[in-house]
Amino acid sequence: MSEATEKEYKPVGITLKLFIEYNENDNLANISKLMMDLDPDNKTIVLLFEYILPLDKLEQLQADFNEFQDKKTQKKANSDLDYFLQKKHSNYFCTNKKTIEFNIQDKKENEDVFIDLKKEEKALKDVINYQYINADRDVSNKESGKSLSLLSSKIYRKIEADERQKNGIEEFKDALSDTDEKLGGIYKDIFQDVIEKVKNLGGIKPNDTKIKITSTLQHKELLEGNTTVMYEHDDKHDLPESYNGLGYMNLISMIFEIEILLNKFKKKKDEKPADINILFIEEPEAHTHPQMQYIFINNIKTLLKDGIIRDDGEKRDLQYIISTHSSHIVAESDFDDIKYLKIEKNSVIAKNLKGLEKEHKDEAEKQNYKFLKQYLTLHRAELFFADKAIFIEGDTERILLPAMMKKIDQDNSENPLLSQNISIIEVGNYSQVFEKFIDFIGVKSLIITDIDSAKRDRTKCKVADEDAVITTNPSLKFFYGKEKELDYFKKAKLEDMTLKKNPGKKWVKDKTGHLLCVYQINEKNSEGKGYYARSFEDSFFHINREFITDDKNNFKSLKNKKYLTDPSEDAYDLSEKCIDKKPTFAIEILLNSETDDKGKQFTNWKIPDYIEKGLLWLKKD
Repeated sequence: MSEATEKEYKPVGITLKLFIEYNENDNLANISKLMMDLDPDNKTIVLLFEYILPLDKLEQLQADFNEFQDKKTQKKANSDLDYFLQKKHSNYFCTNKKTIEFNIQDKKENEDVFIDLKKEEKALKDVINYQYINADRDVSNKESGKSLSLLSSKIYRKIEADERQKNGIEEFKDALSDTDEKLGGIYKDIFQDVIEKVKNLGGIKPNDTKIKITSTLQHKELLEGNTTVMYEHDDKHDLPESYNGLGYMNLISMIFEIEILLNKFKKKKDEKPADINILFIEEPEAHTHPQMQYIFINNIKTLLKDGIIRDDGEKRDLQYIISTHSSHIVAESDFDDIKYLKIEKNSVIAKNLKGLEKEHKDEAEKQNYKFLKQYLTLHRAELFFADKAIFIEGDTERILLPAMMKKIDQDNSENPLLSQNISIIEVGNYSQVFEKFIDFIGVKSLIITDIDSAKRDRTKCKVADEDAVITTNPSLKFFYGKEKELDYFKKAKLEDMTLKKNPGKKWVKDKTGHLLCVYQINEKNSEGKGYYARSFEDSFFHINREFITDDKNNFKSLKNKKYLTDPSEDAYDLSEKCIDKKPTFAIEILLNSETDDKGKQFTNWKIPDYIEKGLLWLKKD
């Protein structure tokens, strides 16, 4: 390749940069070897880790892959690059560890100026030490049932290397020596016959070969093969570890592994712990029910809060990172500690939720942020793991929405709603409190709300009334503009209500947007009569009056039932006069629902059109 090409080439691969800040109170003995700048105002060190494909290896890869393709093509076998690299990537990709220059003026790092840490591996290990507990833990209650017992021997091997446990280890070895001596005498009697035969027949002449069998108990092997973790059932009985559930075994296993790793962090007596110590715990929720997950995260905090303390008084802080898919673990975590990871196209975007606070600037927004932190962590932490979200007003929608989603899935099986990862959040008509969070995590969101028609003095009224000129719905006013009056929302089409945030952090109309508000629209019933509802209840009454008044259906909670058969009473009047408690009415809709002979459920009532349109929009990827 030409020189110009070499300069232009940007190595392909994975890079990780760690920014380390220090101050005058820190011990700089270890970190001084990594410093690139002696400016006293520059207190930042940048470590760069790379797994990249250099230019010379790229040329080798191209030649090898071409040869590979020719052979596989002749055999009609798999010949793509991914397949080729699966087991051979390390032949071409190289690992680099560097400390790179950090410019204090523009706060940017410069990768062209660096120190190669391959020769300073010890210096790097003195600065940063990380250990991890994989999600794929050796926990099972199969036939062997010895997962925890094997871990106990690993703990022993770490303790044995620590001279601070010298007295206890020596006592253990002395006990084994005493046992060896006693067993030696017993072995002499047990193996007497075979020893005599060897003595008489094992050489050229009698007594040419004398042997003795002695006991040589090895402390490591003894622990590894013969220690058993038991559960104390009561004062008289112990049960083997395999008798307990995988959840308990998983948690106990992690405690064992943490004990092993804490000893690794401490290092040997003549070694200093690293300056920065990080413990990674991957998906600790395996095999555990929600209550156990709550307990786990609290116990882990307690277990690790003191950091690393050696017997000689040496102390280091311990940072720990937990990756999880558990909303219960998130609910017990500090909001500011949560890092949100999301796959976007071919990359993973990481966001620090603490940064969300900066977007809430004035006093009202700060109050919203305070509520958001409490609500999400206490009640709706599953929103962190949702691919899509539905924000609803109250109990009626919460009770009926799964049935409505089922009805839509029955009519259109492609990409069913109930198989998608959708979180349903009850927020009243205050979905705007979540608007910055919706934008921050970027989930596709549907807001189901009411048009809330009113007179100029904010007195509620029917949508069709002549003096119905405004909406009192705060969500609609927030997302579409305070100046928008009722007429705007009555005429708006679905694409007019789809929103996306622009660079100026304003919600604007965009057909490709990921947020949509839906509310009541003018809809015809089975008789072809049009009506514009104000709320969910009168919308449901309008299109399902026959279902509600059918003699075989039993709506016990409805009051003033005489109005149901009075044609002069419209849906608005019925919803105002006949519904006693909205949640009870919603439950009775489900109780009176029918399943047809083909197994299709909820066939005797209809979904209000605005909700159906919203759910169909959400259904699409």
